[in-house]
Amino acid sequence: MFRHLYKQRIRYAETDKMGFLYYGHYAKFYEIGRVEALRSLGCSYRRMEDDLGILLPVLSLEARYKLPAYYDDEITIETCLEELPVKLFCFRHRIYNEAEKLLNTATVKLVCTSKETGKRVSTPDFLIESLASYF
Repeated sequence: MFRHLYKQRIRYAETDKMGFLYYGHYAKFYEIGRVEALRSLGCSYRRMEDDLGILLPVLSLEARYKLPAYYDDEITIETCLEELPVKLFCFRHRIYNEAEKLLNTATVKLVCTSKETGKRVSTPDFLIESLASYF
């Protein structure tokens, strides 16, 4: 299993009138987690898009809200891949507060597509090779 942690502070603009992290911003934090997880493997979204012509559209997103996050909280975004993403990326996300209480869980599924044709393509070999040792 591949696991990556990333810390992020909740900004005032991301909260609602009750002072909670607005629910619509969680998807942004999942994306931050994914981008930074892939970057830690030497694979940036920019490289995939610009150099390889590969896009990663989201197929589905399922989230569960357990406890709120608040303005100025530092959260930890945990991003996991439990299976090698040969045909499909199935990212599991967990968001924790500073007290390490679980705030939110999500599963986000993505596929690789050709930037040029929009058709599904295989996960790049270098990414499979970077992840192989975790499985």
